[in-house]
Amino acid sequence: MNKTLRFMAVPTLALAALALSGSPAMAADQSYQSTLKQLNGSAGSGTVTVDVTGNQAHVVLKVSGMPATFMNAPYPHVQHIHGGAKGVCPDPSADTNGDKVISTTEGAPSYGGIVTTLSTSGDTSPAAGLDLKVGGQGAAYTVDRTFELNAETKAALQAGTAVVVVHGLDPATLSPEGQAAKSDLAPTLPLAATSPALCGTLTAGQMKMPAGGANTGITQETGTDTGALAIGSGLALIALAGGAYAVRRRNAAA
Repeated sequence: MNKTLRFMAVPTLALAALALSGSPAMAADQSYQSTLKQLNGSAGSGTVTVDVTGNQAHVVLKVSGMPATFMNAPYPHVQHIHGGAKGVCPDPSADTNGDKVISTTEGAPSYGGIVTTLSTSGDTSPAAGLDLKVGGQGAAYTVDRTFELNAETKAALQAGTAVVVVHGLDPATLSPEGQAAKSDLAPTLPLAATSPALCGTLTAGQMKMPAGGANTGITQETGTDTGALAIGSGLALIALAGGAYAVRRRNAAA
């Protein structure tokens, strides 16, 4: 009798082990994206995706329709991930000094400070935020690169407060007050050079597929119900065990 009980306990243990091993681990990898909207009368447009794998982030930022030249050279647009604030883009009420331009400082209560500089090459630290040499060039450009996430950027992404801001306006489109004003960040530059032109909150989208998995572009939770699989497999084991037990009973009876 004891041998029989031990024999019948095997499928139950197998079921528990299968249920545990079949439970998917929580994946930390995630994709974030945004369609950038216009600020300060900008005529530009843009999209951005940030694919996070562990502590690495791959960003693809595509911008078009922006001012093409600045001081007789390709316009050195700079762009960043901002964080630590409300996680939204500013509305016209953010123009507190009445010059009809939302400056970077006036927009900060909405989108926060710089946490990552999305440069075309080189430094991605907040300190590189005004480095025009690594900014996007001209009316249309793409930033496509991989960088290591710092703690502030990761926290902003996870909290839903990460906002991408592209800077650089056409001075001719600003009000007379705006055209005459100096940058709130770099007084040697005009206000147009550093004021926000495009803005978008990064929102979590499709969970990244494991390496080798097919990316269908459709958000999926899990293609296989591992709980049902575990139960089904466990019942199959029980059925097999029951059959073996019945054979043993018949043999004993014989």
